[in-house]
Amino acid sequence: MEENKNQQPQGLQIELKPEIGVGVYANLALITHSSSDFILDFTCMLPGMQQPQVRSRVVMAPEHAKRLLMALNDNIQKYEQNFGRINLPEAQQPRTATPFNNPEA
Repeated sequence: MEENKNQQPQGLQIELKPEIGVGVYANLALITHSSSDFILDFTCMLPGMQQPQVRSRVVMAPEHAKRLLMALNDNIQKYEQNFGRINLPEAQQPRTATPFNNPEA
């Protein structure tokens, strides 16, 4: 019992390697799924590029995908409370993620 009183609570310790910490720029996400996985391909598409390049692929279980959705929703709400509403262009079709008015892949 006495030992437990002196122990500090353990938080989640995450290692972030410098080459990962720099991050990658992505302005397009392609999302597909199977019965057991969600696949998120983060790509970069810029004017003059013939095709988008996948910069990072994340594969996750459906449960984790739903947790990600909830976490993004929570963070977007907090962001908009602090910085104002995030406006999407009117001309953009709902649910499209393709910038530069190019047809979806």
